[in-house]
Amino acid sequence: MSSVPQIRIPATYMRGGTSKGVFFNLTDLPEAAQVPGEARDKLLLRVIGSPDPYQKQIDGMGGATSSTSKTVILSKSASAEHDVDYLFGQVSIDKPFVDWSGNCGNLSAAVGPFAINNGLVDPERIPENGVIDVRIWQVNIEKTIVAKVTITDGEVQETGDFELDGVTFPAAEVPVAFMDPADGEGAIFPTGNRVDDLEVPGIGALKATMINAGIPTVFVNADEIGYTGAELQEAINGDPAALEKFETIRAYGALKMGLISDLSEAANRQHTPKVAFVAPPASYTASSGKAVKAEDVDLLVRALSMGKLHHAMMGTAAVAIGAAAAIEGTLVNLAAGGGKLNAVTFGHPSGSLQVGAEASLVDGRWQIDQAVMSRSARILMEGWVRVPGDSV
Repeated sequence: MSSVPQIRIPATYMRGGTSKGVFFNLTDLPEAAQVPGEARDKLLLRVIGSPDPYQKQIDGMGGATSSTSKTVILSKSASAEHDVDYLFGQVSIDKPFVDWSGNCGNLSAAVGPFAINNGLVDPERIPENGVIDVRIWQVNIEKTIVAKVTITDGEVQETGDFELDGVTFPAAEVPVAFMDPADGEGAIFPTGNRVDDLEVPGIGALKATMINAGIPTVFVNADEIGYTGAELQEAINGDPAALEKFETIRAYGALKMGLISDLSEAANRQHTPKVAFVAPPASYTASSGKAVKAEDVDLLVRALSMGKLHHAMMGTAAVAIGAAAAIEGTLVNLAAGGGKLNAVTFGHPSGSLQVGAEASLVDGRWQIDQAVMSRSARILMEGWVRVPGDSV
């Protein structure tokens, strides 16, 4: 019988927003995994417990959902304008790959606290009591994020009374600002249009807003695809035909957005784009049993992540919602009543969330200066993860 000793790697298991993942300091990784490539991907897959044909990730740190199959690698930033470089890896549950094509907005809230706790932020910038702006360089999308982290008696404050729908217990609030969240060239609308006719074989022509802010996202109207916008997870995730329909919409949206050149590439780009459907305000009961009243929200949004309806809302998709709502004439803006909107509160399966964004038209092109929302973060466990030595 073959026997390979396990190796142990310093790691922190953290919740950020409605996600959680395994956080690493780059210099703590085995040397082969400190650079992008097969060794790094192989290691992270084994840490999380993928690929798992049972889709349970029992033999790893993953939680068998897109929200909990995540990894983060952080390092002290070489840039004087930033404190920390943040690299996010979305680990597939049942396939052997790690998607590096986008950010995780929820885990962005945990980056600042981790960076402070692990000496990645200049100690002279950290107050004994007060709030520090942790300046984050998001490596995947090459954008700046600023997280406001509260410090109490020289330590990151994690507990508090801030409540976030989709998270059971209250914690300390972490406001997160996503600066200029469109792609590097400022192409918020890759097609040049706020609304397109998206031809999807077997489904028809759908009105779609395809936006690249926070994360590439394809928005469609709920009623055009047979939904109300008030659906909970089981209504979608328990319906294989529905999941196939959404994946088809996502693939054709990716093609139209120029994210892929052939439909066959969509299967290996699961993290982006996201697909979401919107509807005007309506009352419903959230998955926790909480009543969400129509008068308390501006619109309803449901979004899919890694092929399944998300239990709440991805942070990056919330940025996309805020950005699209701020631009008149998009499907998101129209679902929220239209007009000039600098902030919206949207209903999602776990409750509601407010996101703000400032949009402006410059030289005929739309731009988003920043999008802001509040999350929370907390260390769940710290120490070492162990993997078989042949995992690197």
